[in-house]
Amino acid sequence: MNASTAASRTSTGRAAPGGAGPGAARPGADGPGTDRPGADRPGADGPGGMTPAQRKVGLAVCLATMLLAVLDQNIVSAVTVPIVRELDPLHGVDRIPWLISAFSLAATAALPLYGKLCDSVGAKRVFLGAVATFLLGSALCGAAQDMDQLIAFRAVQGLGGGGLMSVTMVVIAQLRGPGEGRASKGAGVGGLVAGGGMALGPVVGGLLAEHADWRWIFYVNLPVGVVVLVTSALVLKLPRHGGRRRIDFLGAALAAAFSTTLLLVTEWGGRDHSWGSPVILGLACGAVALLALFLWRQATAAEPLLPLSMFRISTLRTAFAVQGLVGVALMGSMVYVMIYLQLARGIEPTSAGLFMIPVALGMAVSGLVTGRLGARGWSERSSVLSGTACAAVATLLLSTNGTDTSLWAVRAELLLLGAGFGQTLGQLIVLVQQAAPRHQLGVATTGVRFFQTLGSSLGAALFGTVLARVYADRGPGGSTSAIPALRGEAHTRALDAFSSSISVVFLCSTGVLVLALLLALRIRKLKEEGPGEVPGEGPGEGPGAEAAGLGKERAGETAARDAAAGDAAAGDAAAEEAAARETAARETAAANAAARNTTVGG
Repeated sequence: MNASTAASRTSTGRAAPGGAGPGAARPGADGPGTDRPGADRPGADGPGGMTPAQRKVGLAVCLATMLLAVLDQNIVSAVTVPIVRELDPLHGVDRIPWLISAFSLAATAALPLYGKLCDSVGAKRVFLGAVATFLLGSALCGAAQDMDQLIAFRAVQGLGGGGLMSVTMVVIAQLRGPGEGRASKGAGVGGLVAGGGMALGPVVGGLLAEHADWRWIFYVNLPVGVVVLVTSALVLKLPRHGGRRRIDFLGAALAAAFSTTLLLVTEWGGRDHSWGSPVILGLACGAVALLALFLWRQATAAEPLLPLSMFRISTLRTAFAVQGLVGVALMGSMVYVMIYLQLARGIEPTSAGLFMIPVALGMAVSGLVTGRLGARGWSERSSVLSGTACAAVATLLLSTNGTDTSLWAVRAELLLLGAGFGQTLGQLIVLVQQAAPRHQLGVATTGVRFFQTLGSSLGAALFGTVLARVYADRGPGGSTSAIPALRGEAHTRALDAFSSSISVVFLCSTGVLVLALLLALRIRKLKEEGPGEVPGEGPGEGPGAEAAGLGKERAGETAARDAAAGDAAAGDAAAEEAAARETAARETAAANAAARNTTVGG
């Protein structure tokens, strides 16, 4: 055995000195007091002793809560008219943007804190708290008496909803039983449910608004949420943490302030205020300053909210960047397809919402196919690459649409778009969870959601600016909002200009997805982890090896020196033994020769 082999075997825990075998504690991999899934007691069938049936129930609970959160984030846009008509018929229209964005602002601001709480006090407690907060916000929204109350209660609901959309992915990762090397089944279905809920939210909202009171879009959450809360409290038995870590509340406040300020820039810029106005410039400068303070805090805090060491892992930093770019393209595609259908094709909002069904169908089909392929060895990296490529082709096809394009062709393009995003969103989360150190699973999972949300907000602002600028150059004058009021030749010219302008938006989305595809090519294929290994950590290589940090490198160097010394000692002993055998052979040969000479002489 040479020195490099000894060091490799020591670093992977397969033949470590002192009898350390698979599952032994390793610096930088499993944090102190962190139990592995399925390792709570000997003979456990699954995490915390959960049976396979209990784990299936737990997975169903996670998917139900995620669907609730994503539906509720997108459902309000379809019922804004009846809400305004009842609560504030005079000035309610001006408050609609706040009604829609209050949920996403609160959810995004809370994401980094949720991740740290999962790693500190355990995912089950955080999950139950998020569900309870979401149900409280839903009940308050249903009982709101004016727009101010509804906006405030939507923020409360968003605080819980942010946990439901991210903590559930942590729970799904921890529901894996021993020996289940692939996490793609649960997380892939989670990404599928999230995408499907986003596409179907406006449709469900329109149906409830048409056949029931608008308050039921909030009240319907209560019975389902109570069942989820009780079932998860009784069934979920997740890994327990032996000791609590300190929470960086200052870092959480800075992260919340930065994300809120950045989202306000994207919400107000170009719509409520011009991009060069003092309000937008002041908010932009404030966002940059808050980001600098947040990074400084993460570099100096004893227990940082978003450890900068994670960005040393190539798979994590690449996946975060890809997820952010996918968020940009996703928002640009979904939002501006709806605008194209309503303005360029004259389709009513409720009917335009039905065009999201092909997107949901594409996500469903791609999710099922990806799961089957994964069982046959198709890697998550391959799914991300093929999904990003499909989405890029779909947006390129959307850019060719005009005012007379067949609506069935548009549906086919949206089906392909859904197939692309259905592969990409869930599998990126899987890659992050496999590459992250076990004790940072919560932070990594919520981090990838955080980057996607910020990317979506930036995408909406970026593409909105592109559309306005191009239309101003090509149109008959005025903004796109004036198109429905135009008549005759001016209306025809405006529709042609708008159609060509929105084609530029889809081309920009294609460019973003091509960039995401090029970045995704840099993701290395992760090795399957065996029992007792840290996810993503192969035999001395891969993202898990990067995550081990300097301590592990130094331990490897020490082990290599010890192994080299041992090999040298063994080599010296072997040389001495060989020399002794050679000497004995020479003595024997000399004795035999002497005997022969004596015989001849006699």
